[in-house]
This record gives sequence, C-alpha cells and structure tokens, in this order.
Amino acid sequence: MLTFLISRTDAIGDVVLTLPVAGRLKQLFPGCRVVLLGRTYTAAVAAACPAIDDFLNFDDLLQLPPAEQVAALRRQQAAAIVHVFPNKHVARWARQAAIPLRIGTRNRWFHWLTCNRLVALSRKNSLLHEAQLNLLLLQPLHQLAAQSGATGPSDTLAQPIPLPELGRLAPLRPAAPLPTELRQLLEARRPGQLNVLLHPRSRGSAREWGLAHFGKLARLLHHSGHRVFVTGTAAEEEELRTWLAEHQPYLAADLTGQLSLPVFISFIAAADGLVAGSTGPLHLAAALGRHALGLYPPIRPMHPGRWAPLGPHATYLVFDKPNCQDCRTQPQACACIKAIEPAQVGAQVQAWAPLPSGGF
Repeated sequence: MLTFLISRTDAIGDVVLTLPVAGRLKQLFPGCRVVLLGRTYTAAVAAACPAIDDFLNFDDLLQLPPAEQVAALRRQQAAAIVHVFPNKHVARWARQAAIPLRIGTRNRWFHWLTCNRLVALSRKNSLLHEAQLNLLLLQPLHQLAAQSGATGPSDTLAQPIPLPELGRLAPLRPAAPLPTELRQLLEARRPGQLNVLLHPRSRGSAREWGLAHFGKLARLLHHSGHRVFVTGTAAEEEELRTWLAEHQPYLAADLTGQLSLPVFISFIAAADGLVAGSTGPLHLAAALGRHALGLYPPIRPMHPGRWAPLGPHATYLVFDKPNCQDCRTQPQACACIKAIEPAQVGAQVQAWAPLPSGGF
C-alpha cells in the first residue's frame, strides 16, 4: 500500500483547501493511505475528512528529541511527502527520514537542500484558486501514477481541475456527535425558518466586513423570521461582548467560545448555512455541503478568485472595484468589503433552501 504525507502546518481554512490534494491522491492511487501532517488545532478537520486516513501532529513532533522526530516520519513508510505549506522543520525531517519522493516549491531555499522534486509555483501572481495551486504540487507524481495504473492519463496532473469538481474531491463529514442540547436548539425552528450562523471575526486571516454590518444583517434576518446564531472563539467572545449584548434580542443563541472544533463542525453540518469573511469556518461550511456565503474584498491576492469557498452550496459577494489600491495602502479601513450592503447579503441568505443534515 502506498502512503503519502501531506504537510500543511498552518490555518484551518488553508487545510480545508488542501484536502482536495488528498482526494486526488485517492483517485490516482486507489487504496493508498494519506496522512495529514498539521497543527493540533487542525486535527478535527483531518478526522472529518474521509480522504485522510491518519493525522501526524506537528506540535507533538516539536516536543520530541531530533532522532525521534525523524523516526516518527520514517515509521509512516511514505512513498512521498508533499510540502503544500513550506516548513523547514518538516522538510529537514523528511530528508533525514529518507522519504523517497520529497516535493516542494522552487521558491523556498531550504527546499533546494531537502527536496528532490521541485515545482515552479508562484502563488502571489497566479490567477488560479488556492486549491488548484495546491494540486499542481502533485505534478512530480506522474511517473509513479503511470507505474501504478493511475485513473486517467498522468499528464492531467499538470492541468488545473475545475472548481466545481474540486469541491467534490474531499467533502467533510462530522466525526463527533452533536450534543443533544445543540441538536434540540437547531430543531426548534418552525417550517420555513433558516438556522443561519454568523461568524463576524477572522482572527486576522481576512478582511472583515465589520460588526456594524453583521449587526444589521442579524436584525434583518431576525425580522424576516429566521434564526441567527453567532459563533467565534473564546478570545473573540471577549471582543464581541458589548456587540453581543446589544444584539441579543435578534439572536437565537450566542455560541462564541462554547464549541470545541469537532462539535463546531457538527453544528455547522446541522445548520443551514454560514456567513463570514474568508475564514476557516466559511471553508468548513462549504466543504460540509452547507450554504456558505463569503464576503470578500476585490484586492489580490485576497479576492475570491484565489480564496472562494468550495462546495455545492458555496458562493460569495465582492464589491466590483478590482484590485482596489486604496485598500492596499490602508488595510484597516478597507472600504470595498464594507461596500457590500447588509440588505444584499440578507437577500442572498433568504434565497437559501433549507438543507437536510449532510448537505451533499
């Protein structure tokens, strides 16, 4: 059995957009084993992805003596490692573990010392989506794919896969049961009501639409008869305290700081949809087959052409002012994303059809 390691040691949304790499490996090498090497906080994402067979915790590896770090990678008996997110520690361990095929990008100096297959890949100026760029790192597998009787011609590894197909490569399935009280909370809706999650903050990962706009959206959805839930981390709960108190009459529940990631994934999967900027929760909702409405600035490389959510019910809104230079020079005062009107977002949400749990 062939084993592949995918190294992605950064944020949740980035990991979700890397999962199609796992799905593509399963297509190319039926019966293969795929291991995600990631941070502790992304373990729940790996557990929810049927295309991921195992998870190797980077944070745990960092606590080990150097020889044991290398031994941990060697025990995987991987045929190849794909460095989707460049990490000099992982690259060094993989070389010392003598993983036969070590794939990285040409624009990281340490990959020249640690990898034996280099891909010319410039993310900054590319017109491709992040998930399409990730898949280009599989190009060096064409010979291995041909030898193992890969599905389809191996030269397709160099061709971008259309986004709708990418969204079907590695859907998520909740791995944790939804607690009874949360399930009952969602089931309390009346016919025709939507359970809508608003995730106002991004922890610096994206341009933000603003609390004032999210407040207007919460009121609009509440007055339209829908149920609004606010989600966020424990740190965001403190930041949102005043805003939450002000908007409490319009909320079915404030869940900030209350859900572990496995339970949060299950809660998203049982709701109808989520509205957010380009954050991890947005990409989780899309991959779970829920309605996922992303709010984006037009500036590259943050625009939806690069970071749009992928899923059967995923979409986005972006103000039509391509590559706004004002927002580049004053990112905290990004006017383009705030030019998206709450009424416009509300109209999109109200057009959603209620979804059964599962979404696909």
